[in-house]
Amino acid sequence: MPEIPTVARRSLLGGTLATGAVVAGLGSATGAAAATSAPPSAADAAAPGRRPGQKSMINVPFEPYKTVRVGVIGLGNRGSGMTTGWSVIPGCVVTAVCDMRTDRVRRTADGLVADGRPRPAEYGGSADAYARMLRRDDIDLVYIATPWEFHYEQGKAALLSGKHVVVELPVATELRELWDLVDTSERTRKNLMLSENCSYGRNELAMLRMAHEGLFGDVTNGHGGYLHDLRELLFSDTYYTDAWRRLWHTRSTASFYAMHGLAPIAAAMDINRGDRMTTLKATATAPKGLADYRERFVPKSHPSWRETYVNGDLVSCAIETARGRTIRAEHDVSSPRPYSRINTLAGSRGIFEDYVGTSATGGRVYIEPDHSGHSWRDFDTYRKEFDHWLWKKIGDDAANNGGHGGMDYVLQWRTVQLMRAGLVPDIDVYDSASWCAPVPLSVMSLEGKGRPVAFPDFTRGSWVNHRAGLDSRSTDMPPVS
Repeated sequence: MPEIPTVARRSLLGGTLATGAVVAGLGSATGAAAATSAPPSAADAAAPGRRPGQKSMINVPFEPYKTVRVGVIGLGNRGSGMTTGWSVIPGCVVTAVCDMRTDRVRRTADGLVADGRPRPAEYGGSADAYARMLRRDDIDLVYIATPWEFHYEQGKAALLSGKHVVVELPVATELRELWDLVDTSERTRKNLMLSENCSYGRNELAMLRMAHEGLFGDVTNGHGGYLHDLRELLFSDTYYTDAWRRLWHTRSTASFYAMHGLAPIAAAMDINRGDRMTTLKATATAPKGLADYRERFVPKSHPSWRETYVNGDLVSCAIETARGRTIRAEHDVSSPRPYSRINTLAGSRGIFEDYVGTSATGGRVYIEPDHSGHSWRDFDTYRKEFDHWLWKKIGDDAANNGGHGGMDYVLQWRTVQLMRAGLVPDIDVYDSASWCAPVPLSVMSLEGKGRPVAFPDFTRGSWVNHRAGLDSRSTDMPPVS
């Protein structure tokens, strides 16, 4: 059965619970963008019809698994580390690993054996090795950590092979691909989830609970992004295989990777669960950072000197929602700056800001009636009060086993728990498609000189209904027999 929160909220983000009647006048993208000078075409976000027999995956639980058997596609920096992560989760075993480079496959398998785990089946040496792996009948969940251009094809193939799928960011880079993944999930009755580890961050989940308990009053706006100086890694000859990530900056002007900041804000606003994103308008600065870095630090003999960088250093997306909220999502990996995901949520009674170095927890708040005097307060007390049950239950294990401050472990533990207990996923295919849609939508907006474009409704109207997501109730991991 689907999970249902055990404690009713005082309010939904401080406002009235959305119903079909309440939001009937807000559902169209053209209505949300009526105040703009160039409203988007309704056709921009038109939902394709479902095929006969195709049904929604909303609130569809996993079938229960005694043991979750994982197959991994992509064993670079991210994939190899997450493979180890899957192997240490109770009730989970890595049964197969795949990469085009056989040395990575062998090294990963050897590492699992050295850690006392069963040796997985090994696939590699060709571009279609993953397809051969997907024919196995001892894989329940496929985890994909290949370069972005392969995510859609491999994710769809995994669904068609009858397996559930977790895909690293983004799940796809084109609207038609996002819609196809939604439709394929609905037809195969298998879940596809974005591997959005930041949605399981400790501060992000505490912020979510505070919002849903009404501490910020009526939430009106949020700000999130991915601001990370990757210049050294982008020009490394070893970190991103074949420079795949740098090459994306030669292809298009787009917000490639804002999901880490966008997803937690969208979850706190109950996007697809009482509200939805309706329009997106993008702006971009000039592409200066990568070329400047290359000029100063990269030898003239390096192959990057044959490249021209077109993606703006800072790509900002202004997103409007059906309930009148705004979200600012940003992406910048080309500028010299400290790392930040921004992570800001504000409403009629207060505001939270993260990653400002003001306290041990890295956040600051200002909430009425608790605070006055126009001075920030530390987040520590609030995080203790609103700490998510996942961090209370497995926070110590996450600190000892997981990367990115423990977020990776929490994501992997929770995914395995959901599958073993037969529960509804916290992040479903509709969330995954919506959080990745700014990639192609930003391209469309920028090609139209910053005009607003309509945001697709991947739920096909079901966004008006409240349902649980990352604000789940506490449940135990089934015992391992």
